[in-house]
Amino acid sequence: MSARPEQRRDPVDAIVEQWAAVRPDLDTAAMEVFGRIHRLSRAMGDRMDKAYAAYGISRGEFDVLATLRRSGEPYTLSPRQLSATLMLTTGGMTGRLDKLERAGLLRRSPDPHDRRGLQVTLTERGLRLADEAVGAGLALQTEALSALDGERAEQLADLLRELLLATER
Repeated sequence: MSARPEQRRDPVDAIVEQWAAVRPDLDTAAMEVFGRIHRLSRAMGDRMDKAYAAYGISRGEFDVLATLRRSGEPYTLSPRQLSATLMLTTGGMTGRLDKLERAGLLRRSPDPHDRRGLQVTLTERGLRLADEAVGAGLALQTEALSALDGERAEQLADLLRELLLATER
């Protein structure tokens, strides 16, 4: 890709220039894209962690609460459904559920349709916390995205969707 004026440079530009100096034969266009996606993901992940920590939860725990919240009333899913949605092992899910249950944010109960199964349900407190935390997280994301005007933000979302679909095939 093209050289950037000094004020428009980021750390990925420096990495690409270093590669160009020692391996001018490499096409680093993909590195420019994925390096920025990775750094942006890490930076926003750190910000999101801090936002959720203010509510006494981790990002992973927020994901459980948010998944239950998005499921709609009665805000109930099986541990298997949660694991599949969040791409977690059952062991990883159990740890999160244990902590959230101890905090009074969800409850586990027998599944009335499957005597071997469980249901996980948001409590009223969990519902309120999920709603507050999602608002805080979206505010951070919106603030970061305000660096782009609406049309450019929409274009970026479309391009990232296209790239994500292509890589997940």
